[in-house]
Amino acid sequence: MRKTDKKIDNQLRLVLTEACEIALKDIHGFQWLTHLVNYSNFPKSLKVVCVFDTNENLSCFMSQKTKTELASLIQMKLHTVNIEVKNVEDHIFYDTEQNCHKEHHGKWASRLLH
Repeated sequence: MRKTDKKIDNQLRLVLTEACEIALKDIHGFQWLTHLVNYSNFPKSLKVVCVFDTNENLSCFMSQKTKTELASLIQMKLHTVNIEVKNVEDHIFYDTEQNCHKEHHGKWASRLLH
């Protein structure tokens, strides 16, 4: 990873941690988030994965306006470090602890790389 990539990654980690802390307080069932990125194609390759505890809670979240609010929060946080994406919702993906346990035996590293 180049020095500039490391700097961007640290900024991403900080602002997404802030978004995560807010979501933990405000969104029922939300557990954590992470990001994946290929810096040779940044920011187009940015992928933010939001993880919920159960499929039921994720389904409920997806049917409410909180989905749009979380996307706006993530976009706002990215904007604070001058990371602009055309449509932030294209960069946000959702998953559940329940599915990871069922399909990958709780091994997130394997799940996220697929």
